[in-house]
Amino acid sequence: MPFTLATWNINSVRLRAGLVEKLLRDEGPDVLCLQECKSPVDKIPAEQFAALGYGHMIARGQKGYNGVAILSKQPIEDVGDMDFAGLGHARHVAGRLENGVTIHNFYVPAGGDVPDREKNEKFGQKLDYLTEMRDWFHGDRPERSILVGDLNIAPREDDVWSHKQLLKVVSHTPVEVEHLAETQDAGRWVDITRQDIPEGQLYSWWSYRARDWDAADKGRRLDHVWATGDIAAAGHSSRILRAARGWEKPSDHAPVFASFDL
Repeated sequence: MPFTLATWNINSVRLRAGLVEKLLRDEGPDVLCLQECKSPVDKIPAEQFAALGYGHMIARGQKGYNGVAILSKQPIEDVGDMDFAGLGHARHVAGRLENGVTIHNFYVPAGGDVPDREKNEKFGQKLDYLTEMRDWFHGDRPERSILVGDLNIAPREDDVWSHKQLLKVVSHTPVEVEHLAETQDAGRWVDITRQDIPEGQLYSWWSYRARDWDAADKGRRLDHVWATGDIAAAGHSSRILRAARGWEKPSDHAPVFASFDL
């Protein structure tokens, strides 16, 4: 049976619960993974989502920051979370569907503004987080798994509006790209979005700072859908719902979709 999955950094699930409802009504993914929920789990408006058919939720939360949640039409078993780099942040949760597929939902640290771990503690935390993700996947090789989330790195030259201008900007620096590649290789993850859309500029985030984000189009592809090699061939129909960036009081991220015949 095919199922469709979406990932979206919602930038406050309570503030933007109406936008989540719109996405669920209009697009109807079987599973929706949210990041930056900025809410304790018990304050997430789960009843509103359940009323639309999403009666299953697993989540990790904290007040005002971070937070990840998986909403599902199908039963999903909570299979834990990891606190990489010992930050004490709600940045990961994993669930297993009845078809045996494990979904990892990640919110990787943004890393601050200065790409130097000596001058910027947050950048060091980001690199350490990715290193521990890599080591985990080396030690516990995932199978029949999908990894999604805001990974806060745009790895390819065509994942940003200007490769040359962003080489020294956090999210596209060579050291971040290298760390992400090592993490991907450790789990033998396949980038499903780029498997489906191998060529061309592709973005999922546009800064709030741009007066007209759509016309300026200075985007970055920070949000990702990966799958382990054993199920990657089942992935298809990838797309980014750019229109959501233009909804009223939007997140600065757009949802990323993929379908799997599993």
